Formats: sequence, C-alpha cells, structure tokens
Amino acid sequence: MSPFKIPLLGLKADHFRHPLDLEATASLKQLAGLDVLVRNLLGPVAEQYFYLENIAASVLVSDRQLPDLHNLLLEACKILDLDPPQLYVRQHPAPNAYTFAMRGKQPFIVVHTSLLDLLTPEEIQAVIAHELGHLKCEHGVYLTLANILVLAAGQLPGGASVAQSLQMQIMEWVRCAEFSCDRAALLATQNPRVVASVLMKLAGGSPTLASKLNLDAFLAQARAYDAISKDQIGELLKQAMTAQLSHPVPVLRAREIDRWGSSQAYQSLLEGRSVGAGQQEAVKGGWRNW
Repeated sequence: MSPFKIPLLGLKADHFRHPLDLEATASLKQLAGLDVLVRNLLGPVAEQYFYLENIAASVLVSDRQLPDLHNLLLEACKILDLDPPQLYVRQHPAPNAYTFAMRGKQPFIVVHTSLLDLLTPEEIQAVIAHELGHLKCEHGVYLTLANILVLAAGQLPGGASVAQSLQMQIMEWVRCAEFSCDRAALLATQNPRVVASVLMKLAGGSPTLASKLNLDAFLAQARAYDAISKDQIGELLKQAMTAQLSHPVPVLRAREIDRWGSSQAYQSLLEGRSVGAGQQEAVKGGWRNW
C-alpha cells in the first residue's frame, strides 16, 4: 500500500455512487424478481462459460504471473474494501477492459494488452479500479438483466418498438453506471489527474502519442464541451449524438471526475466521513469509451 493512499475501510457503494446511477439502479430494482431470475437461472451457465473461455484464451494474473499488475489489483481492492476478483490479460488490438460478475462467486476482470501498452502503472490501476467499481456496485447483474429484457421484448407482438424503448432506457442506465465506476477509480488512485489522463488517452491516445498529450488542454476541452449545452440546440445535439453510446463521452467523464475530485463529498470519504449518493450534487449539462 502506498503510504500516501488512504484505505477506505467499510466503504459502501452508495457512499460514492453517482446520483444518476443511484436513480437509474433504483428504477431497475423495481422490476421485482427479475434480478433473482438472472442470478439463479442464467447465472450458473454464463459464469461457467465465460470462466472457461477466459482461462483458455487469456493470461491469469497472480503473484507468479505479471506480479506488478497483481499488486495494483490488490492495492485497489484494499482501498475500496473489496475481495480481489481474478484478473486476466487478453491479447487484443482494441484498448478495453471489462468485468463479469453474475452471482458473485467467480467475478473476474479482463484487460486488453493494447490498453496496457497505452497507460502508465497508475493509470492501469485506475482502469482496474473502474472495473472494481462495477463489482462494488453490483452492476453486472443489471447489465445482464437489461440484455435479457431487450431480447424478450423483441419476441413479443409489437416487440420492435418495445425493444427500442427499452434499449434507450438501458443505455441511459449504463452511462449512469460509468460515472460511479470513474469515482471508484478516483478513490483507488486518489488523484483526479490520473483518471482524467486515462480518459484523454482513450479519446485520442496511442503508444506513440500518449506521452505527448497535454492533460490541461484536454480538461479545457472538456469545459468547452460543457459550455455548448448552455442553449437548447446544443443540449439536443448532445443527446442525439450519445443516445446509443454505452459510455458517456470521454470529455464529459473527465469533467465529472475533475469536479467530484474537488468536492466536499470526495474529501469526506477520504477523511472517513461517509456521504451518501443522495446527498451529492447531480451532474448538470448534456449527455448526451473502458
């Protein structure tokens, strides 16, 4: 554990969950019984399939395999007060990371090699912690549930229009969830610039360009994006551009994490004083990849 980082013992998801995520997740929980259905029926098969697929085609990180990555995982888990999941590294040209956790028995994180090539060790830990945020908030079950609802709606009379409506609602929820996971990344790294730098590199980085990018200029770009929503036309354009995206645009995520990193809610968590998501200020401005 870095001597400069504060372990957040007793941390709960709702201590850092973004208000939009809190609201969207509460709406999903009102669909009584469906989360249990996904966990108990689909869960066992899906878990076994993806576990076998990953263990066959990826490298499992451990104290004997890529120990530096293993240590980044263990430190992030200690800070976020979370049991360590398995971590896999997978050869893939598209920079990405993802999490699978259906029933909580065998959660795992996968990070693509191209993303590792793009980032510093601190930034890699931010990515790992972002994925840990999905586990802490139990997003995996609801992501699966959302997919099932869309598929089922497509089989019903008039299902195409129902599926389209559900898809819009689901993508909105997914984007809300990403804000919470960015906050988990900040809590683990305890440096807003590290998280913002990951987002900058995802937006326009490459192994040859990464070291030349200017984070302050990127944050200024994020503020310029924010300013566009000051009129109704700008807001409508943002919503139209991002309605089908699975993630908020990188500049919006960077602006949000920069803002939350200077908030009293964030400082209170570091000082051991819990602040519930309902007390935090909701994001204002347009929505409208990790």
